[in-house]
Amino acid sequence: MIRYSVEVKGIVQGVGFRPFTFRTAKDFNLYGFVRNTSEGVLTEIQGEKDNCDAFVSALKNNPPPLAYIESVKITEIPLKDDYDFVILTSREGIRNTLISPDIGICTDCAADIKTKGNRRYKYAFTNCTNCGPRFTIVYDIPYDRKNTTMKEFKLCDKCSREYEDPYDRRFHAQPNACPECGPELSFYAEGKILTQDPYELFGQFIDRGKIIAVKGIGGYHLACDAKNEQAVRRLRDKKLRYDKPFAVMMRDLDTVEKYCELSSEERNILTSPAKPIVLLKKKKDYDLAQSTTMQNNRLGVMLPYTPLHCILMQEQEVLVMTSCNISDLPMLYKDEDVHLLQRRISDAVLTHNRKIFRRMDDSVCIVVNGKTHLIRRARGYVPEPLQIENNDFNILAMGAQQKNTFCLLKHENAFISGHMGDLDEEEAEKCYKEEIESFIRIFEAKPDAVACDMHPDYVSTRHSLNYAKIPLIKVQHHHAHFASVLAEHRINDLVEDKVLGLIFDGTGYGEDGCIWGGEALLGNIKESRRVGHLLNFPLLGGDAAVREPWRTALAVADIALGREYALSLFPEYKDASGTLLKAGDSGINSPFTSSMGRLFDAVAALTGLRKTTGYEGQAAIELQQIMDESAGGSYHFDIIKDNNMFIFDWRHMICEIVSDLKLNIAPGVISLKFHNAVVDLTVRAAALTAEGNKRRVVALSGGVFQNDYLLEKCAEALEDNGFTVYSNEKIPVNDGGISFGQAAAAAYRMR
Repeated sequence: MIRYSVEVKGIVQGVGFRPFTFRTAKDFNLYGFVRNTSEGVLTEIQGEKDNCDAFVSALKNNPPPLAYIESVKITEIPLKDDYDFVILTSREGIRNTLISPDIGICTDCAADIKTKGNRRYKYAFTNCTNCGPRFTIVYDIPYDRKNTTMKEFKLCDKCSREYEDPYDRRFHAQPNACPECGPELSFYAEGKILTQDPYELFGQFIDRGKIIAVKGIGGYHLACDAKNEQAVRRLRDKKLRYDKPFAVMMRDLDTVEKYCELSSEERNILTSPAKPIVLLKKKKDYDLAQSTTMQNNRLGVMLPYTPLHCILMQEQEVLVMTSCNISDLPMLYKDEDVHLLQRRISDAVLTHNRKIFRRMDDSVCIVVNGKTHLIRRARGYVPEPLQIENNDFNILAMGAQQKNTFCLLKHENAFISGHMGDLDEEEAEKCYKEEIESFIRIFEAKPDAVACDMHPDYVSTRHSLNYAKIPLIKVQHHHAHFASVLAEHRINDLVEDKVLGLIFDGTGYGEDGCIWGGEALLGNIKESRRVGHLLNFPLLGGDAAVREPWRTALAVADIALGREYALSLFPEYKDASGTLLKAGDSGINSPFTSSMGRLFDAVAALTGLRKTTGYEGQAAIELQQIMDESAGGSYHFDIIKDNNMFIFDWRHMICEIVSDLKLNIAPGVISLKFHNAVVDLTVRAAALTAEGNKRRVVALSGGVFQNDYLLEKCAEALEDNGFTVYSNEKIPVNDGGISFGQAAAAAYRMR
């Protein structure tokens, strides 16, 4: 006989780990107990040694599907007088446990709500240990019902029996409920609660072209018929979102295949427990409302991921399902906020009385070269940590200004927040500050240091000053992008190793005071040096050039082709053009930039595609959308060595583009040749730095690499030339991944 103490850390609460442990112990005739602790799950087993060892093997190799085991510590301890195996109540202490993300509905619960005669038939809050809300309802840990928003609902006798039965899949499912004891739906319209069946009312309002605010797991969505052009256009007007594509929810995979191309990898991620939005290529005979995606060739698609969604979609084929907010403000999740906004933005509200404690947007991803790349990391993934090995500190990384996330690094676990959005808005800043304090409290990780961007005017940078009594580590924006790739893929066995980072984005405060964005960096997680960059050009009018790409086109044309030609480019802006160029000559509100994102803007404006934008990155996105992949050819960047710096000179390329425009070459061909020029530039830049790049490893990051054509072709071309290529996958390649890179760089600098 032997007795083991088995301490398991990881995501092991709220995922059926205790009942799994109970059943496994029973299968091997073991005595002892299992309990949740604030560090994870503690089990003591006693029995024949072979059986105890078999138990440990099963625990390590075949845990519940939603569990994530970080570590297992096994200690032999003295025998006790146990004669059964039991599940004990949770024990509190130092908080080192991990919390599960919110999980999409499982197949068993989906069957329950479809089966007539089942007591959960059409019950919108059905869940079990394999699915349902988690992080969005948790006040505190351990993850027990009393620490969730479900504490307001007392279990009925039937639900209690399920909750207490280790052989039931609802054993200790904290959100467990049924129509007798759980949350209820309400349908508001015309200033009152309507008493008819909420599901029928929803269908009636959708059929009438109405907009409905629907309460989900992490906040409210706005829903309307994706086939009704008038309804979708009306939604755009009310949301003040005139150009950016909407996401849709489709009934099932058959519906997805009706409208979109679908690879096996895309199918797998659509149906995964995380249930993210997946950006899919539209089929040629696609016939949803044009205003759903505007000119975009891809459609953001998600499957129903809550019981409520499943029930609603039984009678609907495709619904627009977009965040309930105005323009770029944070997603609404509090009932009172939605009701205040209802008359302005929606015709009705389908809600319920289970509180959302934490706002959480939908995650968004794209599949490139068979790999899933998260563009927005939120529901289904947060707060599952990424690892930064051999770190002994707690570090709070503040993130960037746009697409903000923050990261709380607690020793080796990096907890990245959900999508915070752009911090320009007061409401977003408020949410940002509240969520930081919530993370520090719930993960009990008082920071030893704070990491932030070098830009002095970022809200995130200013907020870092609130932690004045601890070290502040400033991490250059593009180094944070670079470090995020290396840390995610653990490419830093030796600190002195040199890797090449090609970091292409729109805006980042540079070490020389210029705005960087087309950078070649050589280094590692801890530090890097700039070895190349795009030839600088002025942003005429400063930030206004981001919203008006014609200004950037004017600047690059002036440099490449001369003042006279530049002034002839945009006759509608003739007076402004002259004023801006003179201001640029004097350095007035015309900061220099090496931004690849802005160069994309310039090319889009030169082709006449997009002179002004309605959202960040629109010109570059639409330039990709018009690309004629059946064409061939490439423009050409010159690479000039200036001392020890490689300058990626675009002047000859701009001349080539203008020559093609004079020959009436189609914009789609120009777009392809420009994209191919950027691909060629990455290969040549990698070759020129190969001597310093000891491992012949290239990291690609920055928002420009959200462009799937560019990411795919750059990776293929680099690999064909003998390089190993990495890019962000589990975290966004855009500024949503900055906080993780800041945390990683700070951790290495503190060693």
